[in-house]
Amino acid sequence: MWRASGRPGVPAALRRLLLLLLLATREAAALEPVSVGLAIGAASALTGYLSYTDWYCRFAECCDAERPLDASALKQDLEEKLFGQHLATEVILKALTGFKNNKNPKKPLTLSLHGWAGTGKNFVSQIMADHLHPRGLKSHFVHLYVSTLHFPHEQKIKLYQDQLQKWIHGNVSKCANSMFIFDEMDKLHPGIIDAIKPFLDYYEQVDGVSYRRAIFIFLSNAGGDIITRTALDFWRAGRKREEVQLKDLEAVLSVGVFNNKHSGLWHSGLIDRNLIDYFVPFLPLEYRHVQMCVRAELQARGAVVDEEVVARVAQEMTFFPKDEKIYSDKGCKTVQSRLDFY
Repeated sequence: MWRASGRPGVPAALRRLLLLLLLATREAAALEPVSVGLAIGAASALTGYLSYTDWYCRFAECCDAERPLDASALKQDLEEKLFGQHLATEVILKALTGFKNNKNPKKPLTLSLHGWAGTGKNFVSQIMADHLHPRGLKSHFVHLYVSTLHFPHEQKIKLYQDQLQKWIHGNVSKCANSMFIFDEMDKLHPGIIDAIKPFLDYYEQVDGVSYRRAIFIFLSNAGGDIITRTALDFWRAGRKREEVQLKDLEAVLSVGVFNNKHSGLWHSGLIDRNLIDYFVPFLPLEYRHVQMCVRAELQARGAVVDEEVVARVAQEMTFFPKDEKIYSDKGCKTVQSRLDFY
């Protein structure tokens, strides 16, 4: 039985066990009243202790809608672990902190993350999950959908739309602050994602369920060319990449993705209805950022950071454009596998 708070009370199996214990004490009452009294007291104490949901939640994951966000810890993780992405760090910190501090949001938080592979989109979604739910991506309340795995067939779009609505409805019914991550949005068949449009809109409830405390994250390579072109223009003008601002990219990115036939957001009502709160650009990574990734991976493995190894791995990566060779064409995506050879 689930309480209104979304946390369970004493599980039915434990209640039955306690009842059997009390019945057993009645049978022994005529023989040893002192022991019986102790048994009844112990059972009563156990029953009272088990009724506290915090005890239960030590052993099973519970949905805690009131769990505060540690903005300082999130900021530190983004700044120390996400390399070369000042825009993403700034926007995600601002969006997530503001959303969690709002006691009465009018709609779910919806972010669309764009950029080439290896620039940190998946890594950021993992960081967000870790700060929203103690078990991170392993949480029962964090749900990852991969387009090529969960929605592979174009001829089954209607089926996928129905399934998606049922999945989200069921999960948000269990936990209001559920998190949904949609990976490979650039490979999603257009039209599928519009099935969740009612859940992202400014409705107080949809079929008796409020979605306003949920979080939706879209990850896509679409728009990577637009982001790279802007970053390259800044570089050729002698300006630092840190000078690129959200206003330089967000509007052109949303239009580009909306008109991209190879995007799951092509002509999507989510964009047309302004239901995506932020289009978050991930800039292409430079040589120095690849070096940072190598150092971080060595540290994660508990190995000594050997600068010779760092340089050799970074130099093995390929860079573009052809003449300038500024940006890694795979970001940091192959760093882990390359380090296996050292």
